[in-house]
Amino acid sequence: MDFSIGHMWSQMGLFAKLIVITMLLMSGASLLVMFERIAVYLRSGSESVKFAERMGKLLAGGDIAAAANAGVSKGVGHLGRTINAGLVAFKTAPSDKDVAVESVARALERQAAREVQSLKRGLGVLATVGSTAPFVGLLGTTMGIVNSFQQMAASGSGGLGTVSAGISEALLTTALGLLVAIPAVMAFNFLQGWVDARSVDLAESSNEFLDVVTKHFAK
Repeated sequence: MDFSIGHMWSQMGLFAKLIVITMLLMSGASLLVMFERIAVYLRSGSESVKFAERMGKLLAGGDIAAAANAGVSKGVGHLGRTINAGLVAFKTAPSDKDVAVESVARALERQAAREVQSLKRGLGVLATVGSTAPFVGLLGTTMGIVNSFQQMAASGSGGLGTVSAGISEALLTTALGLLVAIPAVMAFNFLQGWVDARSVDLAESSNEFLDVVTKHFAK
């Protein structure tokens, strides 16, 4: 009996083939999201570090007015876009200290929330694939067992040769479901942890910037 992938594919029923195709599409989607998010995170992280090094020198000296007038380019990462929102709010803030600080705080909070949401884009695909792929494989497994029993009933015997095709079909879909789910779950956990860490960084940086703004108005 030939148990090669090609032979098992040729022996599969239409339903099992649809299950396999579905899982291959799910795997392709998860890999696409995985590599795209990694590329985005590496670029955004690098840009944020460069922004922090450049802008940090101005803010460390309390020269927030110079920082606000320095201008911010597009390639500044998630950190730069968040702090830039605070700088814009600072430039348009009223002279009243409490109102100005509150305005800057709200601008930082809104932009930080947008950045975190943007960083999470696509992670739902990984979560969906990781949680549903085993069940899709199990559905194929169930149909493979059903095919085995149908073959037994049609032949009137229960030998291994009679049910081997159905059993191999069932095992293949089970294995494929796990192969699709495991990388998706691992990637989701890793990327979600990265986003959570950046969320903490944004909160800390926003608070530090707000402290500089508060000191500026206290002068």
